[in-house]
Amino acid sequence: MSQRIFDRRVFKGRGALTNPAGRFESTGIEAVDDGWYVEEQPDTIATSVEPDRARAVITTNDSPDIPFDYSINPYRGCEHGCVYCYARPSHAYMGLSAGLDFETRLFYKSDVARVLEAELARPGYVCKPIMLGANTDPYQPVERRLRVTRAVLEVLAKCRHPVAIITKSSSVLRDLDLLQDLARDSLVHVTVSITSLDAQMKRTLEPRAASPQARLRALELLSQADVPVGVMVAPVIPALTDHELENILEAAAAAGARWAGYVMLRLPYEVKDLFRDWLQEHHPQRAAHVMSLIRDVRGGRDYDSQFGTRMRGTGPVAQLIRNRFKVAVRRLGLDSRPAGSGAHLFRPPGPAGAQMTLGF
Repeated sequence: MSQRIFDRRVFKGRGALTNPAGRFESTGIEAVDDGWYVEEQPDTIATSVEPDRARAVITTNDSPDIPFDYSINPYRGCEHGCVYCYARPSHAYMGLSAGLDFETRLFYKSDVARVLEAELARPGYVCKPIMLGANTDPYQPVERRLRVTRAVLEVLAKCRHPVAIITKSSSVLRDLDLLQDLARDSLVHVTVSITSLDAQMKRTLEPRAASPQARLRALELLSQADVPVGVMVAPVIPALTDHELENILEAAAAAGARWAGYVMLRLPYEVKDLFRDWLQEHHPQRAAHVMSLIRDVRGGRDYDSQFGTRMRGTGPVAQLIRNRFKVAVRRLGLDSRPAGSGAHLFRPPGPAGAQMTLGF
């Protein structure tokens, strides 16, 4: 895979300002002005989508601070372009950049229904809830056309397999028929992630994600349809979005959310530099203060990957946010938990799915 070189600039509808080489690259490319003609760069970058022909789609997790064992990521990369996304460094495994490549060069799980049915039909498969959206958003814009997430849900609904969804998109409402069907047997719950209620903040921080109002509307309509819903305030960014914590929780509770969670900003690997560039571009007067507080909640570093503390941080600032969250959740009644997994209802796919017939 070759990386593209872009000058540092704001591209329309994109979060990252640069396209740095991945951490596994042994060589790099640098643009140099040698005085000859340089082709003018466009103000926008088109999205490319390629099939990812994986032999398996279910990923297992053993991280002790993540509350699920199985996940499916229908896509690699995410067009939402959230500059802070902790999944950006995963593009390095494709020989691509965590910067602009991550949000413009996407890969989708092709033939996902057949592969998933084969996995579910394996002897000894243990049914546990599958999380959709653990790495990249299952309802990013290309899903409207590709319908990969829809295909996953159709298989899970047919097999009565429990599933959890987390998304920043109102497009989850497209699959309301499947979600209602699963919800009748307590087989699904949906969490909507909201970072800020400020439309201008959203526009630069999460350029192609749904508006805050659209996400709240999705919460409301899912709740009215008896699909269990919650809200995730993520990420909480000190001195930038943390003052909105209570307002987001109140708005989500009014829309029908039953539970809430939050995650402190995480800046692993290349993300720390991408976020610094973004701060300098969009909030130059606050940039130093924001990074100072981030280091305060990360033990003096830009990021601390320790299990147990990486999601919430440590120190006085982290403790203050933790206390504010607890008080607000208790006051708003957002301390419910999703119903049981319903794993006892699981029906493995029949012989056709298990044997992958040749179509005779």
